[in-house]
Amino acid sequence: MTGHAPRTRADGAASLPGPRTRADGAAPRTDPRTPTVPADEPGRRTDDSGADPRLLVGGVEVARYVLAPDLDARHGPRPYLHPVRTLAGTVVTDALPEDHVWHLGASLAVQDVAGTNLWGGRTYVRDTGYTWRDDHGRIVHAGWTERADDRLEHRLQWRDPAGGVLLTEHRRLAAAPVPDAPGAWRLDLRYALSAPADRDVPLGSPATNGRPGGAGYGGFFWRAVATEPPRTFTAWADGEESVNGSGAPWVALAGTGPGGGAYTLVFTGLGPGDRWFVRTAMYPGVCVAFAFESPAVVPAGTSRHGRHTVTVADGILDRDATAALAAAADAAAPGEPVAPGEPVGRGEPAGRA
Repeated sequence: MTGHAPRTRADGAASLPGPRTRADGAAPRTDPRTPTVPADEPGRRTDDSGADPRLLVGGVEVARYVLAPDLDARHGPRPYLHPVRTLAGTVVTDALPEDHVWHLGASLAVQDVAGTNLWGGRTYVRDTGYTWRDDHGRIVHAGWTERADDRLEHRLQWRDPAGGVLLTEHRRLAAAPVPDAPGAWRLDLRYALSAPADRDVPLGSPATNGRPGGAGYGGFFWRAVATEPPRTFTAWADGEESVNGSGAPWVALAGTGPGGGAYTLVFTGLGPGDRWFVRTAMYPGVCVAFAFESPAVVPAGTSRHGRHTVTVADGILDRDATAALAAAADAAAPGEPVAPGEPVGRGEPAGRA
């Protein structure tokens, strides 16, 4: 690796040097992490149409989808949503934060996919700890299925460092207003992760590789932004220590954005074996963790299907109002799961996306 040595923190986090990015994604052009992209949008590379896709609700832009970020491989390049906003305009995601540069808005990311780091940052190695390794892959766009103002659907490839395809994915994102909740909208994420016909693909985390302390992150991760540590709660629990690792039907994160706007995020959609990974003190974030305590596996020739919703609401909501939004998300028409991704053979190199 070239450039400056990464900074290491006592809590196990590490970041590469560079200026702190704002919640809206802005950073100076001289940021060494993003030397080839516009100054106001670090890590951004437009798609073939010339602009990153946006999601709109009632004509209001609520999210930008950074399709092909031009980032250092150590940051785990992958498509991500940022900035995500409330209907009133409060930004509720962060990207490229100094404490964990590889946290990219809202995205799918796993630290150990059959030995490849698709999360970014240092890899947790059993009996050694966090270590910089040349094991970073990337998740890349491989073709559109549908593009509209309120929904995006496309194919992706999860690649190892050499470009071989580990998993294929079919992903659908949709944004919609929440009936009877004028200050809220809902993101619906559905995906199918497909393994090649001739091998299982294990999914792991620092916890499954030996790190203690409930660090089972990796899956659908939302890096939030808040001026002060936000509140997290479920239907029956309050606080990071109680919520982290739980299997509650929903989790909420309520805080204040950098512009002073208050927000509440309501997450639903744990799958079999999933747990909530939640942080509020070190940084604000919520993850549907695939391998919180033990590795998950996508068996050969099969697909792992997921559906997660995030209700994005203006204001700090109480438990009853939050529970009502979670119930509304569960009651929303489930629709059909997305089709599996295109199969790949063992060690098949990636084609041109």
